[in-house]
Amino acid sequence: MFWFWFQLLFLTKKYFLKENLLMNNLVFNKNYFVLFLLLFVTEVLIALYFHDNFIRPYFGDFLVVLLIYCFGMSFLNCNKYKMAIAVLIFAFMVEFAQYFNVVELLNFQNSTIAKVVIGTSFSCHDLIIYVLAFLFIIGFEYVLAKKKS
Repeated sequence: MFWFWFQLLFLTKKYFLKENLLMNNLVFNKNYFVLFLLLFVTEVLIALYFHDNFIRPYFGDFLVVLLIYCFGMSFLNCNKYKMAIAVLIFAFMVEFAQYFNVVELLNFQNSTIAKVVIGTSFSCHDLIIYVLAFLFIIGFEYVLAKKKS
């Protein structure tokens, strides 16, 4: 199973970064970083103050996809649509890791950080939320590109 994840990450890096060299693709995009920080603060506030059945599980999952996308775009010079696909694949990988109880398989059941980062409960609803966030990113970037041209 480890070999599968390693190959997937290697292929993702090779496919999504221009010229396949990480150092040539490092940039700093202030706009995406500010969005990342705003989304991070929002996620923390949701985690601390919302204990309901909608905002925390659904809206929080929607925002975390945007958060990861903005973080990646803050530092990598790559195609926006490819980055969105990479984030969607990553979100699906984490969700399926929950399905296969990776936290327990790796013997991290006593690690609060592992439980929070990887999660412990699989939900098909989360996959739908991830796709909706992906479509939002694609639509948002499309509208921005149209305004610039």
